[in-house]
Amino acid sequence: MEITAAMVKQLREMTGAGVMNCKRALVETDGDFDKAIEVLREKGEATAVKKAGRIAAEGTVLAVVKEDKEAVIVEVNSETDFVAKNEKFRTFVADVAEQIFASSADTVEALSEEPWIKDSSKTVKEELVSQIAVIGENLSIRRFQKMNTDGIIVAYVHGGGRIGVLVEADTDVVNDEVKEALKNIAMQVAALNPKYTRRDEVSEEFIAHEKEILLAQIKNDPQEAAKPEKVIEGIINGRINKEMKEICLLDQVYVKAEDGKQSVAKYVQEVAKATGSNLSIKGFVRFETGEGIEKKEENFAEEVAKQMK
Repeated sequence: MEITAAMVKQLREMTGAGVMNCKRALVETDGDFDKAIEVLREKGEATAVKKAGRIAAEGTVLAVVKEDKEAVIVEVNSETDFVAKNEKFRTFVADVAEQIFASSADTVEALSEEPWIKDSSKTVKEELVSQIAVIGENLSIRRFQKMNTDGIIVAYVHGGGRIGVLVEADTDVVNDEVKEALKNIAMQVAALNPKYTRRDEVSEEFIAHEKEILLAQIKNDPQEAAKPEKVIEGIINGRINKEMKEICLLDQVYVKAEDGKQSVAKYVQEVAKATGSNLSIKGFVRFETGEGIEKKEENFAEEVAKQMK
């Protein structure tokens, strides 16, 4: 397979590795990006693995909670940030959230075929098309999730809809102090983007794979590779433990901790004791606008030149 300059550039943007290292990895894996990333990680050459493509789609995320028990989070995309801030667009997004509350659909496709909540003579999809015609930009209902609980749910929206979070907790006490604590945790989720709530949600396959990567890194470092097997095992376990503290919410350092060391789990215990409650975090949902969507790169000069031909 021919390895193009564009492929090398994309892999470099995804990993932070050097140009020649990226080219060699792509050649070695016959252009397979996932395998090339693994090769770079094993050699310790990938400084950061970013999502493929740049997050550039616009729109908004809305998170709504009703009576602490029922919640909806939805992402609706637009082409520009200007439209995302438009009142008509935001009203449409709020109506979509109400549609989801009233719906039993669990996919965007199923939701799109339902009668529109504001006018049953047309479907949700037809209303979307109507909004596109009025607003003048392509719009899409990208994703949504509903949450119901016997405990409590809190919502947090950051940056005017750039990030939305729902946090669900079990508690036998519901008061302002508990709600404030859960909002603080929702802000933590927005800021640090954990992947899991607790360690027991992380699969054994994921941990085994990470250990393989770490072992390969050590073998590629002569000084570390020369260490006794037990020492190497300890190094790997230490690095896995550090990673768990980054990707698991309850293991993360609480961002408002005065000592800079208190974990989120310890913060929850502290709040539970202060409020006399049995408080525990069940889970969370985090949507970030445009997350994982690759937007076409535009060259304004080229575009103008084409129009002048």
